[in-house]
Amino acid sequence: PTLNEAKSLPLLIADIFLWPYKLDLQIVDGGSTDLTTLIAKLGGANTSQVLEANRGLQLDLGASQAKGEWLLFLHSDSRLPKNWARTLENIIKDPESIKSAWFFDFKVSKKSLGLFFLEILVNIRSSIFKTPYGDQGLLINKDLYQKIGGYKHLHIMEDLDFITRIKKKIKIKRLKIPLYTNSRKWEKVNIIKRSLINARFRFRWRQGESSKSLAKDYYKD
Repeated sequence: PTLNEAKSLPLLIADIFLWPYKLDLQIVDGGSTDLTTLIAKLGGANTSQVLEANRGLQLDLGASQAKGEWLLFLHSDSRLPKNWARTLENIIKDPESIKSAWFFDFKVSKKSLGLFFLEILVNIRSSIFKTPYGDQGLLINKDLYQKIGGYKHLHIMEDLDFITRIKKKIKIKRLKIPLYTNSRKWEKVNIIKRSLINARFRFRWRQGESSKSLAKDYYKD
């Protein structure tokens, strides 16, 4: 899913095409006003658009259009590590892998002591509670994705909603390699304050507030 990611997208596309086999790259745009869609097309992606930014809808639409047997979901400001293709190839070749969903370790593109501790805390949460968020990617067999019900068309919290449903049916496992997420949202405010803000948004969602209302406040911050 994309929304005004002209700066980040070329790097991710370059990472993705390190995959040595045929792939189907789907980019679903939420109304970008920059060169995102042009870059996606020039980069060899199949592109489509939705009327308004809705990450859950964008993810699900991309999944429905994808032709492969496996789906790899990524945020457009992510960067893949150099060894990602070999790791995923080994996972996909193992017949038992079809029974699980897989996530990357959380890493932030910028280095600082605060972000280092954030990485540790997120990876502890993911490893113990098996609750990775969208910026940790998701690898899942397409048949399994459909059986679980896929991403709901939520403006925000689509990752937490889907992971919650996945955990009730199958195992969620670490790929044991990092996925680097852009540090921009952590640079705007203090890390502790940002974490508390995010926790508040999760609480409001669990209390039944609409994802559209939450997204309006979240992206305003």
